[in-house]
Amino acid sequence: MSSSVYSDGAAYVRGQFVPIAEATLPVTDWGFTRSDVVYDVVHVFDGCFFRLQDHLDRFELAMAKRRLRPPEDRTTIEAILHRCVALSGLSDSYVAMVASRGKPKVTGSRRPVDCENHLIAYAVPWVDVVPKDVQERGAHIWIASNPRVPDASVDPTVKNYQWNDLTSGLLEAHDAGFDTTVLCDAEGFLTEGPGFNVFVVKDGRVVTPDRGSLHGITRQTVLDLCAELGIEALVAPIHRSMLDEADEVFLTSTAGGVIPGARIGHRILGNDRPGPISLRLKQAYWSKHEESGHRTPVRPLEAEAAE
Repeated sequence: MSSSVYSDGAAYVRGQFVPIAEATLPVTDWGFTRSDVVYDVVHVFDGCFFRLQDHLDRFELAMAKRRLRPPEDRTTIEAILHRCVALSGLSDSYVAMVASRGKPKVTGSRRPVDCENHLIAYAVPWVDVVPKDVQERGAHIWIASNPRVPDASVDPTVKNYQWNDLTSGLLEAHDAGFDTTVLCDAEGFLTEGPGFNVFVVKDGRVVTPDRGSLHGITRQTVLDLCAELGIEALVAPIHRSMLDEADEVFLTSTAGGVIPGARIGHRILGNDRPGPISLRLKQAYWSKHEESGHRTPVRPLEAEAAE
């Protein structure tokens, strides 16, 4: 059973487990000063991780691409995630794993190899990128005027904290009274939003962007579900103009699952409610959580201690 000091969440920082409020970084850490960090997020639903090994695969690949090597290996990282959730006592949780460049061992050094890479992990109560009541009525999605940072500059397949372009889109969306935003690239092709992939439905066909986007685990789950359900789906270029003809738009994220939209820009979709394909995929997505193939039960503290 978890201690009350962890009721708001538990974290692993500098080799120690601490309450989430005590999880801090030095101000000289390059993860803070330069966003020189990669991360991944997996959710726990009803006491089980969903697609944990896929998230660990992606995290390992991201660390390799950015040459980040914290001392903990994959098996240790997995055990740390389990312990963070077990300490928190949360049956539904948002669980993050973070690899930071760290601070230089030589004061003032500008050499990445002089930094001590380190792992951060934490489990906090469930997070939805779009609130549940908004999901029910369908999200109102703004199309940002600022473009997504080019793929050649920041690799979108490496989950990172470079969010300036996404935050600018959010500020614009909230100023206009919308719930969230999606960004296009400089050539006018749809990419992603802050913390989610985006899908467009037209004439029964489901399409998600082929650029400017994280290869989301929930995105892949939806593509798999479309194959199972006989819904045509593909990864392809989506020009901004396609949003003016879309029948449905929905978002996908570990933090929320399949999130239907009801408006895109100033267009009202359908009857200003979530569309039928979006809702079918949303239901199928949550049903997938009941299948053993993607579920990893959280190890109780007693099991962790025995190991």
